[in-house]
Amino acid sequence: MSLDLNTVLKDWPHEPGMIKVRKVTGLDGREKLQLRIDLGVLQMEMTGRPDGLRPHGCDSLLSYHQNRAQLAEASGDNYELTPEECSELQQEGIQYYHRYVSLFQLSDYAGVIRDTQRNLDLFSFVDEHSQREEIVWNFQQFRPYVLMMNTRAKASLLLHEGKFADAMREIEQGRDTIIEFFQQSNFPELATKSSEVAFLEEWLEEVSAKRPRSKLEIMEREMETAIGKELYERAAELRDAIKQLKANGQTAEKR
Repeated sequence: MSLDLNTVLKDWPHEPGMIKVRKVTGLDGREKLQLRIDLGVLQMEMTGRPDGLRPHGCDSLLSYHQNRAQLAEASGDNYELTPEECSELQQEGIQYYHRYVSLFQLSDYAGVIRDTQRNLDLFSFVDEHSQREEIVWNFQQFRPYVLMMNTRAKASLLLHEGKFADAMREIEQGRDTIIEFFQQSNFPELATKSSEVAFLEEWLEEVSAKRPRSKLEIMEREMETAIGKELYERAAELRDAIKQLKANGQTAEKR
């Protein structure tokens, strides 16, 4: 059997600017995730650590260090990561990044939420167990992006269920969390320059525009239009109807 990957790659060409992802069945019978890159293909497990390894018998290197930190704290000791350990954790985090970006392309939002939250936990763990600010920032600088992807996945699930109001609240919360992160960092000015914040605000406007309007909202908009066109009799009719609709709603809430 030839080890030349061209036999695999020629039928699935790389396209610059496009994220190409697919699921395949592995030799072990389990589903795998493949991401096409310019020089080949990244293959990942669907769950657990993307490369399928179990460092020190744990699900991930992060979980290994989390377990050690818990044992140290139980003994009253501090647990501090070395620069080398932080570098290893960062490399592992990149694996999860590749997977959640791939899963997002496949609309596997639950998987995206799982992996983005995992990397957010990684950033917090390093922040807590490393005393070197430059190392901590090497992780934290990616928090806005990961928060954005986490928010996109959560809101997308809600939109799929038709819960527009809940999705909008999720987007607003994600945006505000990113802004708060910048404001509490050493670079508060980045809050107004953040591409992640800008994306979520633009998406929020799009979702709001597509949100199905309630009968009350439709009538209120129609009344505003009538006033603008100086159709005051029609505006008055709508005003009375709106008052009645609100009164009926309040009565129903009290029952």
